[in-house]
Amino acid sequence: MTARPAEGLRVLVTAGAAGIGGAITAALAAAGATVHVCDVAEAALAQCRAALPEVGTTIADVSDEAAVDRLFGEVEARLGGLDVLVNNAGIAGPTGAVEDISVADWRRCLDIDLTGQFLCARRAVPLIKAAGGGAIVNMSSSAGRFGYAFRTPYAAAKWGVIGFTQSLAKELGPANIRVNAILPGIIRGPRMEGVIRDRAAQVGVPYDAMEQQYLERISLRRMTDPEDVAAMVVFLVSPAGRNLSGQSLGVDGNVESL
Repeated sequence: MTARPAEGLRVLVTAGAAGIGGAITAALAAAGATVHVCDVAEAALAQCRAALPEVGTTIADVSDEAAVDRLFGEVEARLGGLDVLVNNAGIAGPTGAVEDISVADWRRCLDIDLTGQFLCARRAVPLIKAAGGGAIVNMSSSAGRFGYAFRTPYAAAKWGVIGFTQSLAKELGPANIRVNAILPGIIRGPRMEGVIRDRAAQVGVPYDAMEQQYLERISLRRMTDPEDVAAMVVFLVSPAGRNLSGQSLGVDGNVESL
């Protein structure tokens, strides 16, 4: 019998109860990993527990240092250590002209999408080092390689994730820790529907017309499914990805522009 690609790995997935995170959690569990997730929504965590009772859950906001400390206390108690961190938590942030975006909305987007990754990494790295090495996967976005009009907080955070990833890869490589970023594109689901709806309202066009504009900027002319992103995560943390580090990998059908 062929071993599953993530067999025996102890993994934390942030915002791992639904959406892309839920797909990542399910894929890793199916691949043999022991998974713990956090999320800010108790309802999503309850659904995750119902679907995957073997997965541990913690309610936690990754931008809250005390909540992250509590999360890692639970991870250590349940898993006995850590091999992999998947820094998936993020929000879409506000849509609007830069002069109309509030400072509070700017800070909230960066606090979750960028600082949250730092807060989790700083707690995860000692555990992964103690395990003899492992992997960190940071979620960026196609917005991490393109300018994104009317979405400046989100784009700034996702560009920051790329710099954070490349810096960590250099810092942690000698400790046998691989660090990569995934850049999802236009992901099918409610969150993307909200983004398209807000952008359509911002520029004054119908929803269907705005959706078509997004698809025309993708070489494959289709949205990406959450399961496609999950498959890349499994590959990166598995032995097949053992020599991949410091990379920013688009899973987006080749988004050409935003």
